[in-house]
Amino acid sequence: MRPVPLPRLLIPLRLLIVTALSLAALSLAALCRPAAAAAPAASRLPDPGELASFFDAAMAEGLRAAHVPGAVVSVAGGGRVLFSKGYGLADRENAVPFDPGTSLVRIASITKLFTWTAVMQQVRQGRLDLHADVNRYLTGFRVPATYPQPVTLAHLMSHTAGFEDHTMGVGARSRADVPPLGDYLAAHLPARVRPPGKVSAYSNYGAALAGYIVSRVSGLPYDRYVQEHILDPLGMRHSTAAEPVPAALAAGQARSYDYEDGAYRRKPFVFDNLAPDGSISATADDMARFMIAHLEGGGPVLDGPTARLMHRRSFAADPRIDGYAHGFKEQTLNGHRVIMHDGSWEGFQSVLLLVPDAGLGLFVSANGTGGVEAVTKLLPAFFDRFLPGGGRAAPAAPPGGTAAPVAGFYKPARSAETTIEKVLALTGSTRLRIDGGGRLAFNGATWSPLAPGLYQQDGGSQRLAFVTDGAGGTYAATDGPAYELLPWWDTPPVSLVAVLAFAVTALTAVLGLPAAAALRRLRGRPRRAVSRAWRAGRLLAGLAGALGLAFVVLFVLVLTGETSILYGAPASLRALLLLPPLFLALAVAASAATAIGWRDRRAGVLARAHQVALLLGLAVLAWFVLHWNLVGWRFG
Repeated sequence: MRPVPLPRLLIPLRLLIVTALSLAALSLAALCRPAAAAAPAASRLPDPGELASFFDAAMAEGLRAAHVPGAVVSVAGGGRVLFSKGYGLADRENAVPFDPGTSLVRIASITKLFTWTAVMQQVRQGRLDLHADVNRYLTGFRVPATYPQPVTLAHLMSHTAGFEDHTMGVGARSRADVPPLGDYLAAHLPARVRPPGKVSAYSNYGAALAGYIVSRVSGLPYDRYVQEHILDPLGMRHSTAAEPVPAALAAGQARSYDYEDGAYRRKPFVFDNLAPDGSISATADDMARFMIAHLEGGGPVLDGPTARLMHRRSFAADPRIDGYAHGFKEQTLNGHRVIMHDGSWEGFQSVLLLVPDAGLGLFVSANGTGGVEAVTKLLPAFFDRFLPGGGRAAPAAPPGGTAAPVAGFYKPARSAETTIEKVLALTGSTRLRIDGGGRLAFNGATWSPLAPGLYQQDGGSQRLAFVTDGAGGTYAATDGPAYELLPWWDTPPVSLVAVLAFAVTALTAVLGLPAAAALRRLRGRPRRAVSRAWRAGRLLAGLAGALGLAFVVLFVLVLTGETSILYGAPASLRALLLLPPLFLALAVAASAATAIGWRDRRAGVLARAHQVALLLGLAVLAWFVLHWNLVGWRFG
């Protein structure tokens, strides 16, 4: 997770980097060379000296180029820590160097791996069933039965519950501002927008719901459960799921930074309202202990069969592309099956990778927003150096029900439908084109046919398959995120034409009518005598047009400002959203007055035609604000 300023609402790629479009995995996959080869044999464990030489050189260049104050690394394999080291500064103001044993970084969404481990512990103990309706474990609120199929823990772990996404208000400024987890989940229950088990759409809410269920069945608050059942058994003495970091560990807390206009700016500590999705702070050495447990059959936190089940694939939109393994994201890198997760919160950028066939784990965390660039350049080089292997295996036979490719606009499946955040589809959607040879142009890349319904990214190793959800939805699912085909009325060109059509008609009223009145006075012509109702209709329509224009302009200014939505809707946005209801009221009143005064034959033909055009323009903007959830404070 990561704080999202309003201009970044208009850049959903940043949002995807935070979650499903893993900041490391997707870039790493794109940089690994494609081939049709079998998976490589298990590699020997890297020599600690070779690891030190590699990271010393890579970090020196990567941190400098990306303007990141510091980073920390740990590599695990063979049941031990092979390498760990800190680079640069954990705290610039106090010149505190990064230490892999004592510097706590906020691992953000990597916390979910601890949540999923906790779920598997409770499955092993018989308190939870991965395939049971989650409502079995809830009392204060319930997930609605929108579809015949219930939402299960297995769906939550593979992000296929079908929830819409909410970003606004997920953070808090202080511990006092964080409501009890159950209360927050009940008050912010997202709509179910697609059948479960069909398409993966990353959901912080789903992970938090799973953590809350663990708390319910165990009788322990989430942070205490993680401490007693995962951190303590693994000897992770410098890690915590509590916010704020306990006093005994606070001295080691690393800080994170933005780098803008040649200067570093420290990011504030942000509390997570959805704690099980991202609250853990940990050291690199402690994260190595967590990796060792998963690489070595579960260690003291999971038994062997449960650990093997957790690492087994649990979902893929198409069996020929990467999917999920009970909460771990799958990637195929240099021919190796990798299970991983990334995390991004405040300015921290982190990634954890496990390579089961090599018995190797890697954790990297950087404390600057430029860490995305630093980490994504580091990881391909690491794999090429220590896990060269081969390419991907040839695709299997196509599954039944493979969808045909469909050209059009696609938005990230991780999106909103019932809140103001739905408007992201206007700038976050991408057009998919199909040329005469069957190649695709999509998401800044070209894709060539590889098998029926399957495409290979040209110059990369990402794959794309077309799937349907059984409820009318069509998706382009990649090894990273999935994208949903938009109906024509949701596409950016339609909304752009609608707003422009309104603006043109409104400007004729706002500018044209006063100019015509001024010209009439200059010529000494008397004002046409018309009924009071007709005159009121003209005035109200003009006022509605002016108010609508003001809203459109101010809405764009607010969205492109620097106000954060992390803590909820800013006051400027709340104030601005008072305008659409007033606009609608004026538009309705103008329509009613026009209908009443229409029989007045003294109104000229041109005036009547203009009034009709103006009312049609108002109707178009009315559709726009209602369709994109801009009427009322629909913040989720």
